[in-house]
Amino acid sequence: MAQNTVEKTPVTLLGLGAMGTALARTWLAAGHPLTVWNRTPARATALAAEGARVADTAVEAVAANTLIVVCLLDDTSVDEVLTGTDLADKDLVNLTTSTPAQARARAEWARERGARYLDGGIMAVPPMIGVPEAGGYAFYSGSRKLFEQHEETLSVPAGTTYVGEDAGFAALHDVALLSAMYGMFAGAAHAFALIRKEDIDPATLAPLLADWLVAMAPAVHQTADQLRSGDYTKGVVSSLAMQVTGAPTLLSTAEHQGVSPELLSPYFELMRRRLAEGSGDEDLTGVIDLLVH
Repeated sequence: MAQNTVEKTPVTLLGLGAMGTALARTWLAAGHPLTVWNRTPARATALAAEGARVADTAVEAVAANTLIVVCLLDDTSVDEVLTGTDLADKDLVNLTTSTPAQARARAEWARERGARYLDGGIMAVPPMIGVPEAGGYAFYSGSRKLFEQHEETLSVPAGTTYVGEDAGFAALHDVALLSAMYGMFAGAAHAFALIRKEDIDPATLAPLLADWLVAMAPAVHQTADQLRSGDYTKGVVSSLAMQVTGAPTLLSTAEHQGVSPELLSPYFELMRRRLAEGSGDEDLTGVIDLLVH
């Protein structure tokens, strides 16, 4: 009786930190032949028991397969690990967190060594890897042809979102989303600080805060529409002038609660600067133009 099996793409994975180990386990569970290497060999022991081939050196690991996935600490680590390896005719996928400039430079570096290149930015934490319902995914940029060739394999650990031929775009999207996330965390930190000395259980504020942030999140679509059209007054519900007028109440409340305004003040200052340009009827979108040099 013939077996109806599909041969899975072999993968070499360099780097077995928390994220790398999570990636490795999902490829192994999906039946992909996997070769791994890590600077600290002990981290590969458990994966060897699960079926991974452990290479003694990065050179050996790179030689083992065509598809090479790198998930290391930083761009400098990528240099250190791949120096001396033969990348000719290899498909190099770099999931190491980097800046757009570093990603573009790495793409050229790979090309000069005869490799095809994809850069990636993982929008997930290790527990989300291999759990589709968790919603984790990775941005990819660089060669579209290369992405399409390996999309099935790359989508095993997490969803995939291709964002363009420019190798720096995955890192740029990654940093843009993370920057927005930290802005949200900053606002939440200020909110919790306001009630810190009061007889209010933070656990009662948390669901209210979460629901409010979810309700406000769709505003990003209006911001994008205004940026595309150049009309910052389009669809305005609460004008810049109105919001600048209301800002002192927030700052005064912080002062009375003994809370530093340092997380909010810079944004309010940008709002005031924009208003000084005579754009009181527009939305907050004009603040973006003040940020761009």
